[in-house]
Amino acid sequence: MVYIVCRKLPKEETYALSDQLKRAVVSIPSNIAEGQKRLNTQETIQFSGIALGSVAETETQLLLVQRLYKLDVSKELALVEEVTRMLVGLIKSLRK
Repeated sequence: MVYIVCRKLPKEETYALSDQLKRAVVSIPSNIAEGQKRLNTQETIQFSGIALGSVAETETQLLLVQRLYKLDVSKELALVEEVTRMLVGLIKSLRK
């Protein structure tokens, strides 16, 4: 969904907001996967926290897209909220 949003941005954003947004969204599952492969609960929590930071970065950038370019990113922002809840739940369960 984010890649589709990025295609709608002006060309001058190709190497700025668009690139940063793509990197942030790719970072989310990448950090979760890396944390899971560490086979250590503390590292899994750490990498899940990094993924949560990337979720916050994604949300901020989507809000910028919405404000600067008047694009409707409400579906993407709703998904960000869902991913946030899932990650927070994962981190809480791992800490127990």
